[in-house]
Amino acid sequence: MANSNTARTKAAEAEQPQSALSVIAPAVGWLIPGAGHIIQRRWLRGLLLFISITALFVLGLLMQGHIYKANGGDILDILGFIGDLGAGGMYIATLAVNAGQGAVAFAIADYGTKFMIVAGLLNFIAVADAYHIAIGKKQ
Repeated sequence: MANSNTARTKAAEAEQPQSALSVIAPAVGWLIPGAGHIIQRRWLRGLLLFISITALFVLGLLMQGHIYKANGGDILDILGFIGDLGAGGMYIATLAVNAGQGAVAFAIADYGTKFMIVAGLLNFIAVADAYHIAIGKKQ
């Protein structure tokens, strides 16, 4: 009996219409790291996310890291692209100015590449967090 009540509750939650904030917060948070939290008045969390993700990405560029582009080649290139894409607006701006295109010829550039990928992956986590806050699953 308790399982059927739980199933009904979950079904009722799934049927609730999504608010505009549950769509806008993740989209804005992907484009500008931390902005999804800031528009929900989570000032400190948003600021910390913005600083950490931006610092990782910029440090990666300064270390002459490589930015991945969309391609259908090697699986590691595809995964690198997905990681870089997570950085949102910074990734788009980097492609627009044609930065991050150097060959990884020394170890520090390889670390820079990893910094940019980690920045994107961290931003994906921040986007999911902003979504969960917007739908009320998290405080």
